Amino acid sequence: MTTKPKARKFRIRRATPADADLPEERSVASDTPPPAATGPRPPDPAEALRQEDLTGRQLRMARRVAQKHGLEPASDLDAVRLLRARGIDPFQRTTMLELVVPGHGADGAAAPARPEGRVQLPQTVPAGKSLPQTVPEGRPQLPSTRTASPAERRAAEITQIQRDLAKRRRRKMVLLLTRLAFFVMLPTLIAGYYFYVVATPMYATKSEFLILKAESSAAGMGSLFSGTQFATNQDAIAVQSYLLSKDAMLRLDRDEGFKTHYEQAWIDPIQRLEPGASNEEAYSLYKRNIEIGYDPTEGVVKMEIMAADPETAARFSRALIGYAEERVDNLSLRKRSNAVTDAEAGLLDAERQRAEAQEKLVRLQQDGAVIDPEGRIASLRTQISNVEVQLQEKRLTLQALLDNARPNSSRVDGAEGDVRRLEALLAQLNSEMTTATTGENSLAEVAVQIQLAQADLATRDLMLQTALERLDQARRDADSQARYLTTSVVPVASEDPSYPRKFENTILAFLIFAGIYLMISLTASILREQVST
Repeated sequence: MTTKPKARKFRIRRATPADADLPEERSVASDTPPPAATGPRPPDPAEALRQEDLTGRQLRMARRVAQKHGLEPASDLDAVRLLRARGIDPFQRTTMLELVVPGHGADGAAAPARPEGRVQLPQTVPAGKSLPQTVPEGRPQLPSTRTASPAERRAAEITQIQRDLAKRRRRKMVLLLTRLAFFVMLPTLIAGYYFYVVATPMYATKSEFLILKAESSAAGMGSLFSGTQFATNQDAIAVQSYLLSKDAMLRLDRDEGFKTHYEQAWIDPIQRLEPGASNEEAYSLYKRNIEIGYDPTEGVVKMEIMAADPETAARFSRALIGYAEERVDNLSLRKRSNAVTDAEAGLLDAERQRAEAQEKLVRLQQDGAVIDPEGRIASLRTQISNVEVQLQEKRLTLQALLDNARPNSSRVDGAEGDVRRLEALLAQLNSEMTTATTGENSLAEVAVQIQLAQADLATRDLMLQTALERLDQARRDADSQARYLTTSVVPVASEDPSYPRKFENTILAFLIFAGIYLMISLTASILREQVST
């Protein structure tokens, strides 16, 4: 186990140039032995200066002051010692009072000269006097020959620059606040005064309504969207456009007195309509006081109308809803009228075609001299069958008579005559049958044409029946209402005014004016920079 060596800190005293200025003292001290320690040892000046803990700035200042007074110090501490030996304080700052050269006293006598060895340290002020004092007129006010050091001049210039910058900054801030007060705050105050004091309170009435399509018995692709908002989307948009049109405003003025209401004298000048105003001015006011929105996802039309009186606002809203319902019903009026006209024309065409088909059938029957060719052919076939049966019977009877040994001649002759007659009749029937089934004018051809004419007549009968049903349906649709307007939110007169929104409108005015000022300021600064560069 080892122990670390320990040594006490000590400071070696170095020789200073101040010790070189005292050669006699060193020589005496070296020649004579040290006296006995009978009293306290006198303090060393260099050691005393070190104990003062002077800063580097103070030591540099002492060297510059020493060089100014023509001294040649060996070090900074030596400069302090030499200056104090001559009675000069190296750390005293130069003031404006030192620039005044003392001349004559207040009584005109010359001021006493300052002794050479007087120490320039802060002095006490005699009783009854206070600084600063006024300088008499007769006393010369010449600048002192003592000039400031470069560091002091640089510090003074920096201080002056800082003061100028602060002054300029304060001036710009005052100008900025003035511009903001004039271009932003003052218009905002005016707007707030209008909204809080001058503006006439407006009462808003809200309502909502739906446009429904009447159920139709016709089937098709259109029935897939019936009952949804897609079936009445175009109607809702058309109603919204109509309610915001000048036509609706003029009708509202005729029925409810829209212009008369807004021409009342107690309404503020901005919202009031001047007496005898044009329709364009009234229409612009109408668009400001009515808001209509349509939600295509729900198919709901929302309407909000404002007036200076709550009952008037509700009356206006109910009137506009009535106008919208009439407009919705009239949107399909032309379509329904055209449907009735087309159905009537279709019925007339079907009747004409049925008459032509019936006339063709009758003409065919008349030309063939047979009403029923099929029946005629069937009758011929039946007759031929009967004749063939009788002919076979007669032939059998004749053969039976011929089988006798001594047949009766009269009976044989009668049987043979019957056979000949039946054969002739059968030949005639076969000839008629052949003529009826072959050739251009055969019964078969006539029967085919008659069948085609009958089928055409049946088709025309069906078309006539369809035309009658279509005409009946078109007339029912024309007499009924195709679109229905259902009011989901009934307009109710409000008790409290809804407009103006004082606080919100004031804040909005402030933001608008601030944005305008900011835009103009940025534009001006950019232009100024472009011009300067």
